[in-house]
Amino acid sequence: MFNFDRRTIYIITAVLFAVAIMQYASDTSKLLALLLTAPGVLVAITFHEFAHGFAAYKLGDDTAKNDGRLSLNPFAHLDPIGTLMLLVAGFGWGKPVEVNPRNYNRNISVEKADAIVSIAGPLMNFALAFVFSLIYCAIYKFANSFVYTQLGQIITSMVFYTVLVNIGLGTFNLLPLPPLDGSKVIMPFLPFNAKQWFRSNEYIFYIVFLAIYVTGIASWVISPVINAIGNGILSLAALIFGL
Repeated sequence: MFNFDRRTIYIITAVLFAVAIMQYASDTSKLLALLLTAPGVLVAITFHEFAHGFAAYKLGDDTAKNDGRLSLNPFAHLDPIGTLMLLVAGFGWGKPVEVNPRNYNRNISVEKADAIVSIAGPLMNFALAFVFSLIYCAIYKFANSFVYTQLGQIITSMVFYTVLVNIGLGTFNLLPLPPLDGSKVIMPFLPFNAKQWFRSNEYIFYIVFLAIYVTGIASWVISPVINAIGNGILSLAALIFGL
């Protein structure tokens, strides 16, 4: 039986990050984009992990609160490798929020409670993407001349990248593969035998997860989805402001 722990994922992603950094170092425009993406990464990861902890807390589990994770302080939520990968690859993760299912109230099943806690992070990212899309369009609507100044270009670029990073983090985490959020989101919808098989063969999904990561399939699959969602959200925001 295979056993992929976080150290294995860290080693693989560290290699991928090193390769990406060499590519960025040879292209100053990509390096500039990387710097402009950093604020969006901090926002996306911080609110994503906060949402997990807050959902668990509302369901009766105070583990995240006791661990100091009901905070909007980025340093409480950043995972070094996951943050770097989100910067250079557009998808990554934060430091997992610990939950104790035994503390959930019994209004719903533990399985459904886990699904709610898991989907809270991606939903928060999509909500943030919409909010920053509104900000982006508002700048163009009410400060059009400012947009074309050097400072305006920097600010609008950071806002735009924040939209994309949030969509990327939310979409990536909805993939139904352990250890991503999507693996728990789909659990209540699976037949009993499928659930048992899923849990008994979780290592297979870890292998698939690592395979799509290393081969770049994740980016190939997710990028069109990110672009489609991004265009949809920005179009809606533009419609609201009459752009």
